[in-house]
Amino acid sequence: MAAAVLGAGLLSTGSAQASVFPCNVSGHVINCTTVTGIDPGSYLQVRQGPGYGYPNQWGWPRLNNGDRVGLACWTTGDGAADNSGYRYWMRIDNGIAFGYVNDWYLSTGGPGSWQQIIRQC
Repeated sequence: MAAAVLGAGLLSTGSAQASVFPCNVSGHVINCTTVTGIDPGSYLQVRQGPGYGYPNQWGWPRLNNGDRVGLACWTTGDGAADNSGYRYWMRIDNGIAFGYVNDWYLSTGGPGSWQQIIRQC
């Protein structure tokens, strides 16, 4: 199990890391990005679906700025807590479980940067 988690890239990376980049998740190279924009003392919780009304997803730690996540696909759902008009959610993968986070809190660069390389769910 430890290899799967390390392979998922949940190790912190520098804030200079931006956009979408390839990484290894459980022996498979997929698109990844880092968490950003989380207030100090707070964290990003992974959900079972694309909205804040969904329960927390089992198999995921609380995510902090700089944590790396694998990107499986994107969909739309609730607006971001800090921008209610931003409704894009990423289905993320850590090699053990899938879950959803609002793309507002990821350093993907926004839909113009990633819609050509990340499939819609």
